[in-house]
Amino acid sequence: MKRFVPAIVFLSTCCVAAQAFELPSNSSQCLVATAQDWDSSAATLRMFEKSGGTWQQVGGEWKARLGKSGLVWGLGLHPLPEGARIKQEGDWRTPAGVFRIGGAWGYAADIARRPNMSYSRITSRDLWVEDPSSPDYNRHIHLDREPSTAWEKKQQMKQDDPAHALKLFIGHNTGSAMRPGAGSSIFFHIWRAGGDKPTAGCTTMSEENLRALIAAFDPSRNPLYIILPKADYERLKSAWKLP
Repeated sequence: MKRFVPAIVFLSTCCVAAQAFELPSNSSQCLVATAQDWDSSAATLRMFEKSGGTWQQVGGEWKARLGKSGLVWGLGLHPLPEGARIKQEGDWRTPAGVFRIGGAWGYAADIARRPNMSYSRITSRDLWVEDPSSPDYNRHIHLDREPSTAWEKKQQMKQDDPAHALKLFIGHNTGSAMRPGAGSSIFFHIWRAGGDKPTAGCTTMSEENLRALIAAFDPSRNPLYIILPKADYERLKSAWKLP
């Protein structure tokens, strides 16, 4: 059995005032998702790139679906408000905040992407652990054999599910900041029923838009995912230097 940590670097999350945080200066590409409020399961996506120190929107707006129960603070680059409620395994909420973006995963042999965007073909031997009691919680495992136990089969990434045929990792609750039970397996992936169905905590969109998103992200620009309710986005925009 081989164990892997997602190939991206994370900063620790601290409970400090919002004003003490700014987007990393070496990030010049980001996707912004804004929801109506904390209980909304829908969001609007906008892509931004920084040029000459100024964020500029590129392209139009896309629709996305979020967790069935809405949003809750996640563990990423951002500070947590004092006493904040945070993401928990199985709460049907999408983690909010600022997150790094990891590699792409899918069933196809390859996809359109930048040469430096990692892509892993998902097989029946690839697991992503969602069991908080496991030392490999929220990590990818590749078995050297076919899954044989009920536990292994439950963690399989490939479930003959079209919605997960293509996905892009969102850096929630990983690295040194990882907390058992604070949410796992958070990805961008293809939405269900043409966007009529919410998720268990991921961010979903049309396959066309997801493919375009993966093709556009350039890891050398340290892309970020910023997701907040509209009011909180506006409140934090200046202090965090959001687009």
